Amino acid sequence: MKERDSESFESLSHQVLPKTSNGESLSHQVLPNTSNGTHMIQMAMANSGSSAAAQAGHQDQPDRSKWLLDCPEPPSPWHEVKSYVKGSFLTKLKRFKSLQKQPLPKRTLSILQAVFPIFGWCRNYKLTMFKNDLMAGLTLASLCIPQSIGYATLAKLDPQYGLYTSVVPPLIYAMMGTSREIAIGPVAVVSLLISSMLQKLIDPEIDPLGYKKLVITTTFFAGIFQASFGLFRLGFLVDFLSHAAIVGFMGGAAIVIGLQQLKGLLGITNFTTNTDIVSVLRAVWRSCQQQWSPHTFILGCSFLSFILITRFIGKKNKKLFWLPATAPLIAVVVSTLMVFLTKADEHGVKTVKHIKGGLNPISIHDLDFNTPHLGQIAKIGLIIAIIALTEAIAVGRSFAGIKGYRLDGNKEMMAIGFSNVIGSFTSCYAATGSFSRTAVNFAAGCETAMSNIVMSVTVFVALECLTRLLYYTPIAILASIILSALPGLIDINEAIHIWKVDKFDFLALIGAFIGVLFASVEIGLLVAVVISFAKIILISVRPGIETLRRMPGTDIFADTNQYPMTVKTPGVLIFRVKSALLCFANASSIEERIMGCVNEEEEEENIKSNAKRKILFVVLDMSNLINVDTSGITALAELHNNLTQAGVELVLVNPKWEVIHKLNQAGFVSKIGGKVYMTIEEAIDACFGLKV
Repeated sequence: MKERDSESFESLSHQVLPKTSNGESLSHQVLPNTSNGTHMIQMAMANSGSSAAAQAGHQDQPDRSKWLLDCPEPPSPWHEVKSYVKGSFLTKLKRFKSLQKQPLPKRTLSILQAVFPIFGWCRNYKLTMFKNDLMAGLTLASLCIPQSIGYATLAKLDPQYGLYTSVVPPLIYAMMGTSREIAIGPVAVVSLLISSMLQKLIDPEIDPLGYKKLVITTTFFAGIFQASFGLFRLGFLVDFLSHAAIVGFMGGAAIVIGLQQLKGLLGITNFTTNTDIVSVLRAVWRSCQQQWSPHTFILGCSFLSFILITRFIGKKNKKLFWLPATAPLIAVVVSTLMVFLTKADEHGVKTVKHIKGGLNPISIHDLDFNTPHLGQIAKIGLIIAIIALTEAIAVGRSFAGIKGYRLDGNKEMMAIGFSNVIGSFTSCYAATGSFSRTAVNFAAGCETAMSNIVMSVTVFVALECLTRLLYYTPIAILASIILSALPGLIDINEAIHIWKVDKFDFLALIGAFIGVLFASVEIGLLVAVVISFAKIILISVRPGIETLRRMPGTDIFADTNQYPMTVKTPGVLIFRVKSALLCFANASSIEERIMGCVNEEEEEENIKSNAKRKILFVVLDMSNLINVDTSGITALAELHNNLTQAGVELVLVNPKWEVIHKLNQAGFVSKIGGKVYMTIEEAIDACFGLKV
């Protein structure tokens, strides 16, 4: 064994040891030591400046290692929590003290601006800005009124509740929100969530009053959750739904919503309460065989085609942005006149009929906290809160990025949360930012959130004056308006992009899509979250191992799979763990894979070379690891023991602060002889120098 070690090391020393200034390799100065059968390398450093330089180089190495080994103790988790709380408290205390020094009027204004951003931007508000906001608000209202009525019917509520939701929440958001473009109101996905989950508790056809109380209470809980996320800075909870999961969920929800609108488009009376595609298609097939209204279908399809054509024209010519925005309102007005003049309601065309007008009625008495379904209502409220926030913040950030300003996520959560809490007191159901209406608001040239106020006032005027005129509005038109808004929810290009970039993310997308489509909205969300967490767990439990080699002509060591041109360093295997944690979940797997690579490498070397060559060192690059637990340290100790039995030494490179501290505390650094270095290059030079 010793003879094999000496032979292999002698051959390796010719390849890896540095040369002196006259070009002679240090390995040429190997002298035999007959007493133990091994070779000793005697470095002749008596001659020249080269020997001094070599000496200096070797003296530098221990000093650099000491920087790692003698670093101060990192802060404990308790100290970090204490510092975070203390820092937050001191920051608020400093702000409070600075406010105390200000005069009372200025202090009051500063507090109001922090809570209500409207007091900040309204100070510099100009007439020209109001003209743009007025135009945008009126355009927004022309789209919002028909959409709100349609979304209310989708939520299984009376049409006026959609209009109520377009009055109070936009006003609250305009005062508290930080986005200039986002349009607040009812949206299709939230309406679907409400109807699909709450009708399992109370049937809206049998007990409409009880169902309305459930909706109001759910909206209250959703608002409380949203405001809490912003107040306690818990926005990371929204990130549990990945971007891919949201894309899949939105696509599946859009198809489900579209299929449910076939009831209105075909004039079907009896329809299923289930949302899965199989149940809906079965109900449509049975209804079409029995009774449906061809007049309703023709009317709905005609105006659906009109809305889609205007949208196509608006995309082709940006100056005609107002055309697709006003098309739904034009469709409502024209179809209502057609039904009134032709008396089509007497020939099977179903109409909206009575819509209760007037200002939002107070609904505090409708909040029902004594219901036996309170736990389920809270759960549904949490789901709606997360979905609504995800959509609103995504919409707000996308348009804020275009305009070049920063959106405050925590203030957005609080603004939307308080919009829904106060909305639940005024007969509103859950509101959030609508992508389609926000795009219209942006295209119409809005300057500030004043456009939301203009829209709210316009909808209020419509509630006061125009609800009687909507008596003859066909249900099919509301269905066609909802159908026209659905293509924007199905993002096929983004799905293709996710497929190309990350197959696992695409699996989460497909899981959410199929779950919503073939099971239910809750199942779709659950599948998406489970797949997303499974991805995280799988990456943690089975992290990859990178084998590193030297890039030609450099001191850089890179992954051999990514850079096939890398050059092998004889006698050394270098590994890097593709994980931030070395813990109980992955430690054994990492140890087994490293030992497997070492054994495989030695077998390959034995096959390729007649003389048996040996792996002398395994260098473990720990630059990716940010923490290690006791299981990870135990696995490293087992790896060290197994390598030692095979005559291989373990060397560590660039461990992070927490990692090196724990390894020191566990005595592992002394166990491996203090072989801890800053870089791979230093590790290789030092190890062969120590061997010499």
